[in-house]
Amino acid sequence: MARAAQRRAQGVLFAFLTLFFAGIAAAAYSAEAWVIAIAAGVLTLWMAGLAIRTFRAAREEIAG
Repeated sequence: MARAAQRRAQGVLFAFLTLFFAGIAAAAYSAEAWVIAIAAGVLTLWMAGLAIRTFRAAREEIAG
């Protein structure tokens, strides 16, 4: 059960980072800094994928 709690905490961290990078991407897009907007967008997608996988793994550990 402790491992599932750690995975949930990791998932929350990745979700927070997803929102953070999405904000950077939006700000860079509005400032027409295209390279930064694209890079932050890619990082947003990567972090979102990690968050989803981590939450799924935690749910599977709890379900058994």
